[in-house]
Amino acid sequence: MKWTERDIPDQQGRVAVVTGANGGLGFETARALAEHGATVVLAVRDVGKGKKAAARIAGNVTVQELDLTSLESIRAAAADLHGTFPGIDLLINNAGVMYPPKQTTRDGFELQFGTNHLGHFAFTGLVLDLLLAAPDSRVVTVSSVAHRAGGGIHFDDLQWERSYNRNAAYGQSKLANLMFTYELQRRLMRHGTTIAVAAHPGFSNTDLMRNSPAVVRVTAPVITPLISQKADMGALPTLRAATDPAVLGGQYYGPDRLGGTRGHPQVVTSSPQSYDVTVQQRLWAVSEDLTGVKFPV
Repeated sequence: MKWTERDIPDQQGRVAVVTGANGGLGFETARALAEHGATVVLAVRDVGKGKKAAARIAGNVTVQELDLTSLESIRAAAADLHGTFPGIDLLINNAGVMYPPKQTTRDGFELQFGTNHLGHFAFTGLVLDLLLAAPDSRVVTVSSVAHRAGGGIHFDDLQWERSYNRNAAYGQSKLANLMFTYELQRRLMRHGTTIAVAAHPGFSNTDLMRNSPAVVRVTAPVITPLISQKADMGALPTLRAATDPAVLGGQYYGPDRLGGTRGHPQVVTSSPQSYDVTVQQRLWAVSEDLTGVKFPV
């Protein structure tokens, strides 16, 4: 069976918050959820772009300012959501940056680790009580096949201050997304019906690729048509993780063809190191210390 958007169950009455939803995978995820009846919040850094995106989606869609590079903005967005909704059914941690030059967030974290992992870690922790208040709610965090390429979690230099490798830094951030999901699921098992799931889009042709290494950009005209897929297909693993009634907490969804680069979503496995419980728990403790956010689980 090839799972498609047609398999998304009715989402009427459910509230979904999608980070980075003004374009690419996030937009396609938000669009599909709204078209199936969900109330969707586009949590975006650029409100203007968010409003333009919302205007292109049929359904009940609102825009929430959220800058994942700023803990102040993350706390403000979480407060706004608490003032608007009694519960959240779906949190889709989709936003991210990939392969930028060396930069830091407003709080001094390396940009990829700070945005992709720490920003979502903090945001999830600050709204988790709203998810716990909604039956059968889910936290879906988007990782990448690149989680295998970072060489692990570099606890001795998490912020890449001694040296910077944009590819390895991205891989570390995506590995952190998976370790966060697995540890969060372990904690959620004792707290009701909320589950944590991960997904990856394969090789999707989106604007996220703009900072790719030169060799990738040069070969892209030849390789991209062969192994990449459009954003609506790349969003399917996230959508299945978010809506399929058969999904179990701690699962990881990705495309089923060409080494996970394209195709329809299925359950996949992540790297052996991603399942290291000791490292997961160490990363969790470090993330709490860096963000100042403690989870209610």
